[in-house]
Parts: sequence; structure tokens; C-alpha cells
Amino acid sequence: MRVMMSCGEPSGDMYAAELARQILAQDPSAAITGFGGERLRAAGADLLGDFSGLSVTGLLEVVRILPRTLEMYRRLVAAARAQRPDVFVAIDFPDFNFRLAHALRRLGVPVVYYISPQLWAWRPGRMNTMRRLADRVLVIFPFEEAIYREAGVPVEWVGHPLLDVMPPPRPKEEIAAGLGLRAGDPIVALLPGSRRNEVQAILPDLVAAAQTIRQRLPTAQFVLARAPHVSQELLRPLQQLEPAATIVDGGSDDVLTAADVALVASGTVTVQAALHECPMVVVYRLSPLTYRLGRRFVRVDTFAMANLVAGKRVVPELIQDDFKPERVAAEAISILTDPARGATMRRELAEVRHRLGTPGASARAARAVLDVGRLRATRSGEPG
Repeated sequence: MRVMMSCGEPSGDMYAAELARQILAQDPSAAITGFGGERLRAAGADLLGDFSGLSVTGLLEVVRILPRTLEMYRRLVAAARAQRPDVFVAIDFPDFNFRLAHALRRLGVPVVYYISPQLWAWRPGRMNTMRRLADRVLVIFPFEEAIYREAGVPVEWVGHPLLDVMPPPRPKEEIAAGLGLRAGDPIVALLPGSRRNEVQAILPDLVAAAQTIRQRLPTAQFVLARAPHVSQELLRPLQQLEPAATIVDGGSDDVLTAADVALVASGTVTVQAALHECPMVVVYRLSPLTYRLGRRFVRVDTFAMANLVAGKRVVPELIQDDFKPERVAAEAISILTDPARGATMRRELAEVRHRLGTPGASARAARAVLDVGRLRATRSGEPG
């Protein structure tokens, strides 16, 4: 069984790695190639390219990396033409993966889209494109299945793969002590994103908010979970905090377990925080031009996935012009000083966790990928 995968950012790399492990567990003879990061490589894939430096948001940023993106696209198409994979798995990253999926489909390679982009939230016209290019779409949020089915897209809800990688529960006091933090004093987590331009746009104002929080709550402690590929240079705004924030590499689960409130960039981490039932303030900012051009295509009134799954505003969102340090600080201080509000938020996040299903998403997705690949191999008369 020859499987090609493509993911273009750290969260996609994590999902791709878990999927690759499950594919190899179910079919040890499978050969996995593609485009991804170190986690996918460590899971057993033979990478044809690394997404380092290609994961950005915003129109101007995308234009700057276009030559490298096109070179990677050509390399993957050439590999598919030479090796003829039995199935291609696209993992989110739609602007790149849509074009790549089109090219591979023309070569006769069936397409499985895993972690489908949120077409129901923005640019819904692309649902027609998805219907034409995907043999199967594997969605991770329960409400997505009906949306895709009504649009005539072959879909399966597999559950959320973050449930597969959640560590066993440990006491907050134990984790806080391991991070050098005092469990009895307020702990504020900072998660400013995983892309370079995200961190540049978001972290300075989170640090400004942290300074305001510390003025009101002098015993507050700050801990930042650093995503892969985020350099020390990008974290320079943290130097303004005194006492210094604790920086944890690759320990977002521990950070969210220890935290009393998290200040997070909108994205996968909002789901991760919900799984830990950690109260949060969700923020995001794009370049003004990108936001003005993109906002007209958005079809939802809320952005944080925890709120979308809940079907209501469970956690506060401060997006674009609403993202101001003083407002972030006010929300965080409210959560930290109002026990009733914090308890309500944790209860509602527990319901979000319940709605995300049960562990085993990666295994279910692997089974679906192998089914599609075997069907193609059978039809072509090739072993698979």
C-alpha cells in the first residue's frame, strides 16, 4: 500500500504522524511518503519536503513564499507520477492541498481529505470543489458531518485526534511544581500560535496584557508553551515581563493543566484547552488588508472552535480590532477573580469535550484511508 500525505503546519504534522502510526499498525507493509514535518518523519514517513517556513497566514505572506510553495508542489506531483500512490491524504492546509489533490486526481490517485478545512465557515463555494476532488472526507467535529452530507460530499466523522494524544491526567499541583510554578497563586498560560507571523502579531499584545494582569494581581505567574519552529528571537517581547515568564518547549498539555486561565491564539489550541477544561481568552489578528478582504467570505459569527462546537459563546473572543491588551487583561482578571464565572466556563468546556466523541479517531481515519487505497489497488489490478 503506497500512501502519500501532505500537511503544512505543526498541528497538521501532529495529526499526520498519528495517522501514519495507525496506518502502519494496521498494515505494516505500507509505504508512506509526502510533505510534512519532523513528527510525520518520526512516525515512519519518507518526507519529500518539510513545511518549515511555508506555514503562514495572510495574503502578503503567502505571496512571499510562493516560489518555494510551487517548487514543493512540482516535487510532489513528480513523485506521484513516478510512484503512483494508492491513495493521497490531504490534511487541512487547503490553498496548497486543493491544488495538489486536483493534480493527483488527474493521475488517477484517489483523494482522502482528513482534517477538512472549514469550508462551512468561509468561502463555502469551495464545497463544490471538495465534492469534485475528494473520494472521502474525514471530519473531526460532529456538526460537520451533516453539512458535508447535505452538500453531497462523501463524509465520515471519525472524532477528534487530540483525544488520542491526551496524556493521562495528573494533579495540577504536581505539574505546576515540575514547571517551577506555585499552584496556590494565579497561573496564566500564553499560547501565541505556531506560525512566525502569528507570533509576531499576537505575542507583544499578550505580553502587554500580562503586564496589566500583574499590576492588578501581583502574584500572577506566566508560562508560555512554545510551539515547534518558534525561535527564541520571536519570543523577545517576553523580556518585558519581570519576573520572567516560564518557557516550556513542547509541553502545551502540562501548561494547560497547570493554568487557571489561558490567553490563546485562535486555532487548534482552543480545542486542546477545552479538552483540559481550561478557561481561556481567544485572540487573533491578521494584517488589516487580509482581514478586510477575507471577512466578506466568512459565514460564522464566532471563530473559536470551542464556541463553534458548543453552539454558543462559551469563551470570550477578541479578534482583530477587538484584540487590545486592556481588554484581554480585563477578561483574564475577571476569570481569575470571579470563581462562579470560571466554574461555569469549565463546566461548559467539559460539555465541549463530551461532544468531541471518544478516542480512536486516528485509528478510524487510518482504516478509512486503507479502505480507499485498497479499492483503488483492486480496480487497477495492482497489489496494495
